[in-house]
Amino acid sequence: MNLLFIGDIFASPGRRIVADHLEDIIGANQIDFVIANGENAAGGFGITPAIAEDLLAMGIDVLTTGNHVWDKREVYDYLGRQPRLIRPANYPQAPGKGVVTLRSRSGVECAVINLQGRTYMPATDCPFRTADGILSQIDPGVKVRFVDFHAEVTSEKIAMGWYLDGRVSAVVGTHTHVPTADTRILPEGTAYQTDCGMTGPYRSVIGVETDIVLQRFLTSLPVRMEAARTGAELHAVIIDVDEATGRARAIRRHAIDGD
Repeated sequence: MNLLFIGDIFASPGRRIVADHLEDIIGANQIDFVIANGENAAGGFGITPAIAEDLLAMGIDVLTTGNHVWDKREVYDYLGRQPRLIRPANYPQAPGKGVVTLRSRSGVECAVINLQGRTYMPATDCPFRTADGILSQIDPGVKVRFVDFHAEVTSEKIAMGWYLDGRVSAVVGTHTHVPTADTRILPEGTAYQTDCGMTGPYRSVIGVETDIVLQRFLTSLPVRMEAARTGAELHAVIIDVDEATGRARAIRRHAIDGD
């Protein structure tokens, strides 16, 4: 079966390019299951219930998030009502859940796990031990298991890939908004990429208007961050998974220039 994972959807340019191309990507690549990180979908900071519903209606099966999921207060109650929007599982006593299992278009059960790193990130429980706990509770019959690891530093992401190698189908990183070139299958069959990259405006500094960020670096004064509007690109990975074993057979990057 083929999984599609779309990297951090950023503001309206990211939502628009997904709306324009997702159906064609699914058809052309025989995609069975679609996952996307949506934590920056609302103006670059957070996600709202209305935006989440719009993205799910486009054909996304599960929305993962990260530290910005808490930016919009109205999503707190919604997380408890919409199981297809998940947040990092290692937040202690937070609204919502960090894992969901759903059936793909071909009827295969798929578990999606959301974890967040701790280096240069908000204080959370250990993502490694949280992953152990989640995997011990997932039905052994659910072989297809995808992990979105939302983390800042490459070393922590790579460590998680090795830690989960052979226990999940894929570990793909998010958060830094820059796609990495280390797409591979680890020795025990886990597909891996350190960061999927952003789906949003690339004529920017990781999604924010360039002039605003330059002002901050040049003056060290506080500025109001605003999402950029141009240079939209979609960045994703497509993973071929053996549904009988859960081992990844292949992973490749998939990118679309929307301008």
